[in-house]
Amino acid sequence: MAGGFKVLEEFLGDSLDLPVKCRDGKVRTFHIPGPSAEDGLKVEKLMEAGLKMAAAPDAEPDTAALDDLAELNLYEAALGDTFGELRAHLDWPRFRHVALTAVIWISQGLDAAESFWNSGGDPSQAGPANRAERRASSRAAKSTPSRASRSGTSTPRATGRSRKAAQT
Repeated sequence: MAGGFKVLEEFLGDSLDLPVKCRDGKVRTFHIPGPSAEDGLKVEKLMEAGLKMAAAPDAEPDTAALDDLAELNLYEAALGDTFGELRAHLDWPRFRHVALTAVIWISQGLDAAESFWNSGGDPSQAGPANRAERRASSRAAKSTPSRASRSGTSTPRATGRSRKAAQT
């Protein structure tokens, strides 16, 4: 058996760790676990229906997805057990940004979620939209030397963690 498949938990990012400045002024890192399969599927279905409706506003809405919306608190499903903790520590704009980042992570993956997070929710500030643009941007970034921070500080980065990394 040459090569073979790696154990999924060794490389799959199954959680997000998002640093946020809270109402009390302290920066906390919130750990958002991956959703259950059922909640993940509902979030993806709802996002797909929303994107279709946005692309074709005159089209007939997907009533099955909208019925799921009535059953599902999207943010609660995306944030899991972290939902209450986030509500207790954050104001609405920060709570919404964390929640939408989690929704994007579930429906589009870690790269899209990180791009959304770092753009502050402004689509015009987000990274390249498709794979070809991301690769071109990545090649350009690698060929251009970057400047180091002169202040000596850095901002914590939103990350996905695999189970193996989380256990160490």
